[in-house]
Amino acid sequence: MENQKYAKIVKIVLWVLMILSVAVLLWGMIKGYPATVAEDNGTVDPLLYWAYIVLGIALVSVICVGLYVTATTNPKGLVKIGIAVVAAAVLFGVCYLVASGAPAIGYTGTKQPTATELKMTDTILNLAYLVGGAAILSIIVSEVFMTIRKK
Repeated sequence: MENQKYAKIVKIVLWVLMILSVAVLLWGMIKGYPATVAEDNGTVDPLLYWAYIVLGIALVSVICVGLYVTATTNPKGLVKIGIAVVAAAVLFGVCYLVASGAPAIGYTGTKQPTATELKMTDTILNLAYLVGGAAILSIIVSEVFMTIRKK
């Protein structure tokens, strides 16, 4: 009975979010998106802010629901989640320490990025390279192991 109540609440919230998302998108399309930054008519920022809000809601929902389900079904699984979070933080920290934060080469914009922005950009790029490389390596290693086991 309680699961049906939660399912109904989630369904209503998802419909509200979808209707609001379509409304923001239609408003932007009707008003028109600017071709350049100088022609800004106030449509891009609300669309980006709405995307940030929906992304934040999604992340909080996934994390909270995941923690709730894990805590109720397998309390020892919370330790594994804690280890994963610490490992991710360490990985981010290593990528931050490796990031150079050097000025952007060939950038001709009017506002130069700050040193903090450059450092964070380099950190995210290093993290993307590391995770992408690890994904490709894990695919190759798993295929090699599967081939060896079949022989």
